[in-house]
Amino acid sequence: MIDSHQHFWKLERGDYGWLTEDMEVLYQDYLPEDLVPMLQQFNISGTIVVQAAPTYEETLFLLSLYERYDWIKGVVGWLDLSSPSFQEQLEELLTNPGVVGLRPMLQDIEQSDWILQEQVVENVKLLHKKELPLDLLINKKHIPFVLELLKALPELRAIVDHMAKPNIAEGELSGWKEDMKALAEYPNVWCKVSGFMTEAVPYEWETEDFNPYIQHVTNVFGPSRLLFGSDWPVCLSAGTYGDAIDIINKNLPDSLTPAERERIFSENAKKFYRLNTKTKESTR
Repeated sequence: MIDSHQHFWKLERGDYGWLTEDMEVLYQDYLPEDLVPMLQQFNISGTIVVQAAPTYEETLFLLSLYERYDWIKGVVGWLDLSSPSFQEQLEELLTNPGVVGLRPMLQDIEQSDWILQEQVVENVKLLHKKELPLDLLINKKHIPFVLELLKALPELRAIVDHMAKPNIAEGELSGWKEDMKALAEYPNVWCKVSGFMTEAVPYEWETEDFNPYIQHVTNVFGPSRLLFGSDWPVCLSAGTYGDAIDIINKNLPDSLTPAERERIFSENAKKFYRLNTKTKESTR
């Protein structure tokens, strides 16, 4: 199994502006040694660690962990896509083989149409030219603009994080279903089945609450374009690592074959992030 979406952070680094003391369980350091027990318990052979701060320094921090832990298979980092010097920064970043994608934190940017700025679009084109995919941290207000970007760049490789964060707590389906279908019409756009517990009522959800969401993304993206992601440690504010796996397993369509389930939990992460083309030295 490959966990396609998890995070690490160290509070003293000081660049996690969204992390505040009132977040209780999340307001502490989460480092590789904290995740290892879960990886062992659930037989996870590798993970993709995803940026949690909009700084180049945090990406370098994650890459330093990639160098130390063999089971970290890749880093989805951050660069300022609105910067005129993006190309130079990207070239420098790509000297590290651990970089498998970039993620702008769109949900935290005030402008819903930020992704359509001329400079951003030009830099996304550069990203595409380098064959590096884009992780999309979005919700419903961003989707019209993401669709406009995809219309202009239909070959762009991108992945929707957390099923675009539907409001599961209130059973939101109308609108979201149409949006996901529209995104899925682009064959190079994939989707992570992740981050769903924090969109429900924390610790009060029932396993079946997630059924219509997981069923729908399976229907529109198909089992060849879905990735399992735990969203650890963020998931701990609403459930456990084991819950993330269990909820997906119990809500995927019964019609899926064992091979299709294996794609979702393992092979698709390798394929989307091209992990088989990246080699690592043994753990140091």
